[in-house]
Amino acid sequence: MIDGSILVGAEIRQATARFTSVNPATGETLTPDFSSADASAAADACALAAAAFPAYSATTPEDRAAFLEAIAEQILAIGDELIERAMAESGLPRARLEGERGRTVGQLRLFASVVRQGDWLDATIDPALPDRAPLPRPDLRRVNLAIGPVAVFGASNFPLAFSVAGGDTASALAAGCPVVVKGHPAHPGTGELVARAIRAAVDASGLPAGVFSYLPGETNALGEAIVADPAIKAVGFTGSRGGGLALVRIAAGREEPIPVYAEMSSINPVILFPAALEARGEAMATAFVQSLTMGAGQFCTNPGLVLAIGSPALDAFVTAAGAALTDSQPATMLTPGIHSSFEQGVDALAGHNAVTTVARGRVGEGVNQAVGALFQADAEAFLADRALGHEVFGSSAIVVRCRDMAEIGRVVASLEGQLTATFQMDEGDQDDARALVPIVAARVGRILANGWPTGVEVSHAMVHGGPFPATSDGRSTSVGAAAIYRFLRPVCFQNLPDSLLPPAIAEANPWGVARRVEGQREGSPR
Repeated sequence: MIDGSILVGAEIRQATARFTSVNPATGETLTPDFSSADASAAADACALAAAAFPAYSATTPEDRAAFLEAIAEQILAIGDELIERAMAESGLPRARLEGERGRTVGQLRLFASVVRQGDWLDATIDPALPDRAPLPRPDLRRVNLAIGPVAVFGASNFPLAFSVAGGDTASALAAGCPVVVKGHPAHPGTGELVARAIRAAVDASGLPAGVFSYLPGETNALGEAIVADPAIKAVGFTGSRGGGLALVRIAAGREEPIPVYAEMSSINPVILFPAALEARGEAMATAFVQSLTMGAGQFCTNPGLVLAIGSPALDAFVTAAGAALTDSQPATMLTPGIHSSFEQGVDALAGHNAVTTVARGRVGEGVNQAVGALFQADAEAFLADRALGHEVFGSSAIVVRCRDMAEIGRVVASLEGQLTATFQMDEGDQDDARALVPIVAARVGRILANGWPTGVEVSHAMVHGGPFPATSDGRSTSVGAAAIYRFLRPVCFQNLPDSLLPPAIAEANPWGVARRVEGQREGSPR
C-alpha cells in the first residue's frame, strides 16, 4: 500500500508538507501525494541508526546474509504493483523495469553470498614473537569493521537498482551499516513500496528498528540535513555533478568530515581503431546508435564521445550512424527537469561554431521526449574547448575526428575522469591499442573491447567508478562485490585477550572465515 508515509525506523509518519509525482510520459499528476520529510525526521532517523549500529554490526555473517535475502524476497512479493508504479513514475517500459527488479534482487543475493564467504573481513593475524631479537613482536590481529550509519540517495535513472534497495543500500547493509535513505522525489511511490519491503525484512529478521529508515522529500534541505548529521559516517550518491559536489562540500565541512561516494558524470569515450573501422564500420554504427539511444540515453555509461582517425571509413561510419539515428524513435525522459537539461545541452552543441550537426532522431508526440542527437568536430576544436567534453545526459554524442593515433591519445589524456572507455578493434589494431591502454587506464574505471558500455554486470570483478568527476573517489566502485569496501575500515587489535576479539580473528574462528596468518593464507572461504 502506498500512502505517502515517512518510515523512521518502525514508526510510520505523515507530514503536513506534501509533494506529488508526475508521469513523465503524459504530464499527469499521480496520486497519492507524499509526505516531505524535514530536518526533525532526519535527525530521528539518524539517531535510530546510531542506536542500531552496535547490535547490527555485530550480527553473524549468516544472519546478515539471511536478512539481505529476506529483502529480496519481500521485493519480489510486491508483485506487479511495483512494476506498474515504477512505469508510471519513470516512463520506462515494463521489460526494462522487470529486468531492473531482477538486478536489484540479484545484487542483494550477491552481497548475501559475499557476506557468507567472509573475504571482505580481510582477517589477518601476525602472532606474537616473544623471543624475537632485538625486540619481541606483540600479537597483532586486523579485521575490517563497519564504518557506521550510511546515508543513501536514490537515483533518478534507476528507480529500483540504484535507489531504495539498490547497490549502495545492499553493500552498506552487507558491511554491517544501518542505512538512512533519502528517496528520489521523481518516484516516491516506487520508493515507498520498496522501503516497506525492507522494513518487513527488518521486522522478520528481528533486527533493531534503526537498521533502515526511508525519508521521502523534494527539498535539498532534507539531503543536507542527513549528510550533516553527526551520526552518519558515509554517503552513497548517484546523480548530477552539482548535486554530488554539494554533498561533498557538506560532508567535508562537518566537524568530523566523512567520505561521500558520489557517481556523477561521464561521457564514456569509444575509440574506433582503423582496422576495425575499415572492416565493420557500418555494423558498428548501427550498434553504436542502439547503445546511444537505449533508455533515451539515460545511463551513466552512455557512449557520448567517439574518437577515430579521419578517413573514408570514418565518413562511412558517420553516414551510417546518422541514418540509423534519423530513423530512431524518441523516448520519454525520466523527469521534465532532465528533459530540459538535455535540450539545453543539445542546443549548446548545435550552436557551437566548431561543431557540425550530423543527425537528429525522429520527433515524437507528447511531453519530455528525447530526440537523439549526433554531432561532429575535429580534435583541435575539441581540445580547445573543454565544454565539448561535458556530459549531456541523454541520447547525445559527438564524433571527434583525429589526425592520427597520437592525437587520439592527446584527446583521451585531456578528458576528465570517466566510468568507461571502449576499444572497437580487430587483430590488426592491437599494437595501436597497446600503446593507448596506459593512457586510457589513467582516465577510466573500466575498459571494454568490442562491446558497448551501456550495461553493467553485477559481479565480483566489476568496477563501476573512475577518476573525478566520474566519481568523487576513484578508488571505489558502486557496483559489484567490491562496493562493500566503501563502508568498512580496518582495525588492528594488539595483545587483546581472545575473549575480547571480534569472532573473525579470535583463535577459534567461530565464523569459519579464511584468514592470513604470518602472511600465508589459511583455510578457504565458505
